[in-house]
Amino acid sequence: MAKFWPARVAGRARPRGLLFPGQVEREWGDMFALLGKDRRQNEEKIKGEGRLPPGQSLTQKFPVLHYGPVPRFDPAQWDLRVFGEVVSEMRWNWEEFQRLPRTQVKMDIHCVTRWSKFDTVWEGVSLRTLVNQGILQLKPSAHFLMQHCEYGFTVNVPLEIALSEAFLLATHFNGEPLTPEHGFPLRGVVGYIPGKNDRNTPYFWKGGKWLRGLEFMRDDRLGFWEQAGYHNEANVWKEQRFG
Repeated sequence: MAKFWPARVAGRARPRGLLFPGQVEREWGDMFALLGKDRRQNEEKIKGEGRLPPGQSLTQKFPVLHYGPVPRFDPAQWDLRVFGEVVSEMRWNWEEFQRLPRTQVKMDIHCVTRWSKFDTVWEGVSLRTLVNQGILQLKPSAHFLMQHCEYGFTVNVPLEIALSEAFLLATHFNGEPLTPEHGFPLRGVVGYIPGKNDRNTPYFWKGGKWLRGLEFMRDDRLGFWEQAGYHNEANVWKEQRFG
């Protein structure tokens, strides 16, 4: 299992595709002007349904955004550790993880770099289901979740987000296994489920790629991008992009 170490940003080169504060508008401002008429018509339809957050534009593609290289997956060595404010620490290997209850969720996802993708279908394991079925038992002191990923990358979310219907430990996207660039074998995903009244939707970076550990915490700690200046709550409907 990869080591967990504190995220540090100073002195690092800009990651592939993801922008530091102040660069989003400059480098992505007219990206969507290059897209076609069908996209604009679909965007107006989505906007009329109240599903397009402020400052976002529909994309028909799926941009690749992450920090650092794509890790190599070895099923014989991979595991997922669950620790912190839990009754019993757990560790699943790849075979064991695949035997956990499966869930499929259709949701809209919104990137801080201003693209949105709608009606995406994800399949994987729901923390909400694991807790409801007693497979995962949390202590009353658990209030936050830190997602630990390969190379020490971290992402923090409140427990109410982690245990919502719209948060999934995903292995599949639109009926196919995740590609390595999009987080294979396992990533966190979070978005907005159409038709739900819950508007507590974080930007897509709040789901970490290449998950290796889930740490349930008493107190909040900033993840990698939050330490770099991104907003800790990251609500898409409030345009909470930067702190």
